[in-house]
Amino acid sequence: MKHTLIMICLIPVLMISASDQKDFPGSRISNGIVTADLYFPDAGNGYYRGTRFDWSGVIPALSYKGHSYFGKWFEEYRPDIHDAIMGPVEEFTAIGYDVARAGETFLKPGVGMLVKPDESAYAFFKTYKLTNAGTWTVDTKPDQILFKQIFQDKEFAYEYNKTVRLVKGKPELVLSHVFKNTGRNAIETSVYDHNFFMIDNAPSGPDIRVKFAFKAGGKFEGPANITKFVDNMLLLNRELKSGENIYSAGITGVGNTASDYDIRIENIKTGAGVRIKGDRPLLKLVLWACPTTLCPEPYIQLKVQPGEEFTWNLTYEFYTFDKTK
Repeated sequence: MKHTLIMICLIPVLMISASDQKDFPGSRISNGIVTADLYFPDAGNGYYRGTRFDWSGVIPALSYKGHSYFGKWFEEYRPDIHDAIMGPVEEFTAIGYDVARAGETFLKPGVGMLVKPDESAYAFFKTYKLTNAGTWTVDTKPDQILFKQIFQDKEFAYEYNKTVRLVKGKPELVLSHVFKNTGRNAIETSVYDHNFFMIDNAPSGPDIRVKFAFKAGGKFEGPANITKFVDNMLLLNRELKSGENIYSAGITGVGNTASDYDIRIENIKTGAGVRIKGDRPLLKLVLWACPTTLCPEPYIQLKVQPGEEFTWNLTYEFYTFDKTK
């Protein structure tokens, strides 16, 4: 069954242009302090049509006090490439993949129902056939955008609302989520924000530091002797070279309260930073970096029974600091 995209816009829609691509449906929001560009979900013409990340909330550019925070960190672009995406984008864990047989379907909230092609394990880097994307609506205002996906299939149904909002009078961006289970089966998954930050386009190296709300630790895969933890900070000893990346499957020291969902990423050369806060406890905290982006990936758990809803909020506080200290 074909599902169409419906867009409800209260101000004119901008066609935002990627540097080497055509224009895509999107809009710009601002509160006079922070300005951000966003792309819209669109199965036919949207910038991102991959099957890994939630289609809503893609932010190719955000600026505050002359500093930039997001951008094109990857080399190759096609709308179906899993990582051809920008901003504080989110991914839900696949639901039902392990029990589905080859040719049967599984669910990725924020994307839709996908086909399991064979008996191999799920792989986020694969593009899966999309059979049901639900219906997306977009409600745009000068300082915020509401994305809504209404999804219904044989096994699962839900309403997913995600509002990207700039706070009046503050250098803050808030991602507010409401996930309502409208079906007959429980929905259990996890969701994380990949946070593809590129603060002033600095390479991943000594100019970028990450601060945690707890004394952090952990092991990294990748080249040796690049990372070090100093109290609650992660530092890099040198810049990552082309083709290199580092990955930690779990930063240690994370507690079971929402107070640990508090992460800062700072460019100590330009004096620009961002603080990320969540209102749910962390399930785990992953971190990945390549030469062009460094990404803390905080996970939370969702368990939503039929008729119930689950909410969570992420706040991004942008700031500057004295880079001499």
